[in-house]
Amino acid sequence: MTVILDSSHDFEAVVGLEVHVQLSTQSKAFCSDSASFGNQPNQNISAVSLGLPGALPLCNEKIIRYATKLGLALNCKINQHNFFDRKNYFYADLPKGYQITQDNEPICLGGSLKIRLESGEEKDIRLNRIHMEEDAGKSIHDLDPLYSYIDLNRAGVPLLEVVTEPMISSGEEAAAYLIELRKLVRYLDICDGNMEEGSMRCDANISIRLKGDKNLGNRCEVKNLNSIKNVQKAIEHEIERQIKLRLKGEKIEQNTLNFDAVTGKTSPLRSKETANDYRYFPEPDLLPLVLTDDFLNEVKAEMPILPEELLQRLTQEMNLPVYDALVITAEKSMADYFLEVVKHTSNYKMAANWVMGNIKSYLNEQQFTFEDFKVPAQEIAQIINLIDEKVINHHQAKDQLFVALLKNPNEKVKDLVSKLNLALRDDQDELANFIVKVLAKFPDKVNEYHHGKKGVIGLFMGEVMKLSHGKVDPKKANQLLIEKIESLK
Repeated sequence: MTVILDSSHDFEAVVGLEVHVQLSTQSKAFCSDSASFGNQPNQNISAVSLGLPGALPLCNEKIIRYATKLGLALNCKINQHNFFDRKNYFYADLPKGYQITQDNEPICLGGSLKIRLESGEEKDIRLNRIHMEEDAGKSIHDLDPLYSYIDLNRAGVPLLEVVTEPMISSGEEAAAYLIELRKLVRYLDICDGNMEEGSMRCDANISIRLKGDKNLGNRCEVKNLNSIKNVQKAIEHEIERQIKLRLKGEKIEQNTLNFDAVTGKTSPLRSKETANDYRYFPEPDLLPLVLTDDFLNEVKAEMPILPEELLQRLTQEMNLPVYDALVITAEKSMADYFLEVVKHTSNYKMAANWVMGNIKSYLNEQQFTFEDFKVPAQEIAQIINLIDEKVINHHQAKDQLFVALLKNPNEKVKDLVSKLNLALRDDQDELANFIVKVLAKFPDKVNEYHHGKKGVIGLFMGEVMKLSHGKVDPKKANQLLIEKIESLK
């Protein structure tokens, strides 16, 4: 029986991601060379990172600790007995002619990461493994029309390769996975997650198959994608390209591809390698690695609160909406600031509004982050408490007090309230007098109100606030205003 394929809807995509997470260590994986970013080319090198004869590697203990942290955060099985391997291949930017990595015995096995799509759907992306390895150097092809340049500063920098199972089905899912993984490594403080600087790099293995088919098709690997947007675009393009080939009856060749962010298209780099091509064998210069129970317990004790755990705390203990919790937990520095604010106030919702609204808007305008914000969290909490206590109102807090605090972040809120004379008046007779004056000024609008045009109450409130210079409680003023105008019927 011949199956006629005439629609892209006959197919489904199967995508697996390999994400290289560059660890935030001061030194490289197997020597004391600096692992810092941005130095002059070929400065962070030594006999070990260059692979010179007689140079021997020594494992950086921090990469083991960081790998264990990530594995615990992703609910992986931590392999307590593992070793390093040599992966042999020959590129100009790989000085030793091999890479120290892990093949048969990776440090972390299994695990999963929950993602949330724009539709609200949740999905657990299963992991295959996480293994430790060292990075290669960098080839630079755009500085000279005749020559390529080699910068070996990155050679030997520690990486964790996080490998998913082939269960991602779209570019959107891949992007959501990368967003969550980046958030997680930032919370763990093991990587800054800056894809543009190469701190996270993604390879995407993409294939298609007929819906209902359990066998995987020939896969193409798109290499070194350096932004979440590019990962999504590359996957969407490659799925479309492969479907078009199948619909034309053509075979999909198993290739390694490059993605051009300008054109949005992929192009072949070379035929896809297999594991045999790399001639893996155990690294003879490094001893087997044994993680003791005491070590695991020590790392577990160091684990910070994680994004999903914090999300549950914000929604369940503080009764914040899921949307608020998702926004706050999206950035570790934002979450840290919010948690510091709520140490000094119990109005969690108003604290969330201030962090997501006034503060975040100011930081965006200034192109700052929460790490750059100079106003102490307890002073923001003090503003919230003064609003709750009806010492000041929202309008004064936002337009006067917050502005003054931005200019003088070392000032105390209570001192600023006094200096700016912001304390609300609590004189009922004075407020009633303001209301009488306003209603007498607009008798025609009072008549309109009595004939159903309730919107004019806003005009009256504006006039009352002007007369009081904003120093009355708007809620109380609104209540008294309505009582007075109703009494004039």
